[in-house]
Amino acid sequence: MVKIINYENQTASELFGSREDSEGAIENKVREILAAVKERGDSALAEYSLRFDGFSGKLEVEESEFEEAFSALTPEYISTLKASIENIQKFHEKQLKKGFEIDEGDRIVGQKVIPVAKAGIYVPGGTAAYPSTVLMNAIPAKIAGVGEVIMATPAKADGKIKPEVLAAAKLCGVDRVFKMGGAQAI
Repeated sequence: MVKIINYENQTASELFGSREDSEGAIENKVREILAAVKERGDSALAEYSLRFDGFSGKLEVEESEFEEAFSALTPEYISTLKASIENIQKFHEKQLKKGFEIDEGDRIVGQKVIPVAKAGIYVPGGTAAYPSTVLMNAIPAKIAGVGEVIMATPAKADGKIKPEVLAAAKLCGVDRVFKMGGAQAI
């Protein structure tokens, strides 16, 4: 069924609601979610996964789920994914910053480039798969020397993550993947 809206003599805010009101409501909801996660930890994450994604279960992806993802994909897809990873690696390796030292005799000056120990990446889930988001976030982090890359992406109600996303995470060396989306994941 198509809903027909007669917009004569109505402003955009009358038709669609006030942008300021909706932004304020969203901001308040995000604050509420962040406070709940900070206070209750994993139990809040599980509650929000059930409420927003319809998913109830173990939040961290297990090795068997990666294996299942690879078996759901064609060899051609996996080959294309690996070629994409190689291309992205070549590009980002050229961006790698190195430190330097200048010995002035009585002093040494320079710059030291040190990667962070851990980085979190978020990959949207919803109705589409975004393996490119995995590649474009995880590969530069790994090249930079980040010690541990942790990924969050929402699961469907059945607890599954798109196989394209899981395969990309595995091939890019993502260390841990969690089934959670939205503000609670961040």
